Amino acid sequence: MPAAAERFLSEGKGRGLQTRKDLQIGELLFTCPAYTHVLTVNERGNHCEHCFTRKEALAKCGRCKLAFYCNVTCQKADWPMHKLECSSLSKFGQNWNPSETVKLVARILVKQKMHPEKTPSEELLAVDEFESHLDKLDNEKRELIESDIAALHHFYSKHLDFPDQATLIELFAKVNCNGFTIEDEELSHLGSAIFPSVALMNHSCCPNVIVTYKGTIAEVRAVKRIGPGEEIFTSYIDLLYPTEDRQDRLRDSYFFTCDCRECATKAKDKEKLEVTKYDEPPKPEAVKDMIKYARNIIEEFRRAKHYKTPSELLEICELSLDKMGSVFEDNNVYMLHMMYQAMGVCLYMQDWDGALRYGQKIIKPYSSKHYPAYSLNVASMWLKLGRLYMGLEHHSAGAKALRKALAIMEVVHGKDHPYIFEIKKELEEK
Repeated sequence: MPAAAERFLSEGKGRGLQTRKDLQIGELLFTCPAYTHVLTVNERGNHCEHCFTRKEALAKCGRCKLAFYCNVTCQKADWPMHKLECSSLSKFGQNWNPSETVKLVARILVKQKMHPEKTPSEELLAVDEFESHLDKLDNEKRELIESDIAALHHFYSKHLDFPDQATLIELFAKVNCNGFTIEDEELSHLGSAIFPSVALMNHSCCPNVIVTYKGTIAEVRAVKRIGPGEEIFTSYIDLLYPTEDRQDRLRDSYFFTCDCRECATKAKDKEKLEVTKYDEPPKPEAVKDMIKYARNIIEEFRRAKHYKTPSELLEICELSLDKMGSVFEDNNVYMLHMMYQAMGVCLYMQDWDGALRYGQKIIKPYSSKHYPAYSLNVASMWLKLGRLYMGLEHHSAGAKALRKALAIMEVVHGKDHPYIFEIKKELEEK
């Protein structure tokens, strides 16, 4: 852990993290092993439950047949956590389905009992020091936490000794504010984890570091030159959206208002909300109404993913794009959001040509307008395009896109990351 970083009191923000030396772009600042982690259900059999390694022919748990491991070493290391669930999985199979948040809390309770001393994950910040923001929770958030606590009791009562209700409410609130989502190279969800030292970093919409994952280890690298004594900022949210949307998300999930340069100046909002360039531009009221519509359709689509068919979802995307296109340019971030959703549906339906058409529209504004130079969103889009091109036998375009992805990923993931070797192998094979 870091000789390059130290905890300090950040003016107006509370505790934070600052550098102790010069950092160049791509330089590794520190790593943090997961305090605890949960592999998402959809990736069972593709990734090891313990180390998240992606490989074929994983060995399955002999009892429940639903947990998979690299080898006996990983299986033994994971047993203190897996034994919470093994017998229930054996009995109920896929019907045993607590949320990832509930699973994380169960694991934290076990970990705290097994290791009451500070762990290597907590060198800069301990789990007990996490902010809960209990005083800022509205009724809806409190009800969700109480529902999670009920699920925790329902699914884990045979294996856990529970603290009192107030302690559990506080722990769930801490996990909601400080948990991390682990994603793969295409930003597909792999699981959830707790990285205490990483959680010490404050947010900025113009971050100077980025967090990536090597299995269940978080790695923090510089994406700008950083001088000694400068505060280290990561981004808690997707930076695609305009200031008002980003602020709403930060207030709702993390209970603060961002005062970074991007939020203070709103310099990129006009470009993010680009409108059509007809002889007569749309009236301000029409733009305002369409922004409201866009926000509503984004939320409607998010909910619809749980119950509508892929064809119905694609229709929502197409109809909304058609409606928004009367006011917004294709480069507008709300248009790009729905194109991205449409691309995802096409990939799910194995409509490769459809996915490629949407991806081709997305990549230029992603890479030239809306994201920083070293962005996981841009890298993953180049990667998806490269693999689509290759699959459709457009080898020259595919190789070009894969190299664009590599150029970003070698900075943000490091040149020795398994993803880098996999993509280089794809290039060599074609």
